[in-house]
Amino acid sequence: MEMITSIAELERPMPIAPDAGWQRSAQWARRLAWVSLAVVLIEGVIGLWQGLAVGSVALTGWALGGGSEALASAMVVWRFTGARTQSHTAERRAQRGVAVSFWLTAPYIAAESIRHLTNEHHAETSVIGIGLTAVGLVLMPVLGWANHQLGARLDSGATEGEGTQNYLCATQAAGVLIGLAITPLWSGGWWFDPAIGLAIAGIAVWQGIRCWDGHTCGC
Repeated sequence: MEMITSIAELERPMPIAPDAGWQRSAQWARRLAWVSLAVVLIEGVIGLWQGLAVGSVALTGWALGGGSEALASAMVVWRFTGARTQSHTAERRAQRGVAVSFWLTAPYIAAESIRHLTNEHHAETSVIGIGLTAVGLVLMPVLGWANHQLGARLDSGATEGEGTQNYLCATQAAGVLIGLAITPLWSGGWWFDPAIGLAIAGIAVWQGIRCWDGHTCGC
């Protein structure tokens, strides 16, 4: 009986440890998450200040979305720190944490957008907001592409989800930038700002559902 048990143990496939390349990619994913965290927090603080100052729900929503991105980045840092680096359980938890990050600001953005559409609220323009969203439009796709590349190498939906957050931030930045530029040029374009806010809320909910269900978060 002992001999049979020993033979069975020898034939049992051993878990394969991640190679050096995988480990390096995990380290880069953690470092990139720290970079993303710093960038979105700076964008969020400045964007929230300007969004509330000029009454732009799209700019405010974009700034609050920085909190969701920060949570996504924090989940990736948590995922690839210490013993959790090689844990499939940690990956699933991180992926669901990223999904929650998509849902956090959607209700507020949707409610404010509907209120602004109903009241025909006319947002003012913001030079600082225009400059900030222009920077986000350039920087965020680069971070998103890098996170998607690393997520594919690591088979990490959490990392790819963070990349999708970066892409979503860039998409929001483009819409907000157009809205802020239209405001002083076309008085009838007041509805553009809250319409962008509604679109942002809808996309965030959809991506959160996909991430929670375990699908790779594609943009």
